Amino acid sequence: MEVIHDLVGYQGRKIVQNTEWFSFSLDSVLLARFVRVLPRMKNILDLGTGNAPIPLILSLQTKAHITAVEIQPDVCQLARKSVSLNHLEEQITVLEYDMMDLKEKYNSDTFDLITMNPPYFPYHDTSFLNMDIHKTIARHEIRMNLKDMLPIVRYLLKNNGSFAMVHRVDRFMEILSLLQYYHLEPKRIQFIYPKKCENANLFLIEAVKNGKTGMTVLSPLIIHEADGSYTEHVKEFFM
Repeated sequence: MEVIHDLVGYQGRKIVQNTEWFSFSLDSVLLARFVRVLPRMKNILDLGTGNAPIPLILSLQTKAHITAVEIQPDVCQLARKSVSLNHLEEQITVLEYDMMDLKEKYNSDTFDLITMNPPYFPYHDTSFLNMDIHKTIARHEIRMNLKDMLPIVRYLLKNNGSFAMVHRVDRFMEILSLLQYYHLEPKRIQFIYPKKCENANLFLIEAVKNGKTGMTVLSPLIIHEADGSYTEHVKEFFM
């Protein structure tokens, strides 16, 4: 069933969701707030946009044009409805597209910033998959994996352009190695902790195409207080 929700407290932004498929996660909000959107940036790309939470949040931070790419047709329709509902058609373009085909649509060095909240889990024959295909594609690397995605990112990103992603800590070293292999130099990292004194489970990372070496690890981001409520830091993200 389709429903319209506030975009986690962002005044003036609504988002269309289907309660039978999946809802956008806090991960997308954290990524949209982590990434640095600079005044010089004119073209932004969000890969695997889902129902477009990241473009909707970024539209509050920049006047740059945002292209949102989603491979699933029905999820893509949710994204388009969300964009239309917020009257952002001139700023946000939603494309129903396979990421692997973007080289045919765009020249290299097209985007100043690329964001991505990708599927977290590798796919194996023994993987336990959700019966709902929308959730399965969102969570598992069925259509493509990071080794497929990052060459596309490098091709589309301008020299010295930025790439930002959220992912699971258990794939941290793999991701660092892949980023450097594709000349996407890690520059900023922030680890995300469910609660104080618990282990980190996610991290945010920003890399620069052909950037110089040198990386900053930001202060830890703790999501919940002991009672399960959001920390004051996280509450600041919800305008």
